[in-house]
Amino acid sequence: MAHISKEEVLKIAAISNIRLLEKEIEPLQRELESVINYAKRVSTIKGDAQEMQLASVNVARKDIVASTDATVFLQGSPEATNNYFIVPLIIDQE
Repeated sequence: MAHISKEEVLKIAAISNIRLLEKEIEPLQRELESVINYAKRVSTIKGDAQEMQLASVNVARKDIVASTDATVFLQGSPEATNNYFIVPLIIDQE
């Protein structure tokens, strides 16, 4: 079980730029010990879950190039010229 001294709590508070009242030190000491003990317990767990996290999985699909006549896409457009969509101007050109 981890033990954190009062001096360590004060050092952590100073590094974190936190002012502690005297009555806050002991509860914080217990909380920090609890967190460290929990982290130690979690780090001892072994099993498939850890191994699964380390597995590298490629979920990307293969790129396939397909040539298609542009007129198929332009048919649904309200306006098109020379295989380009014509859209309304939305930004001033000043």
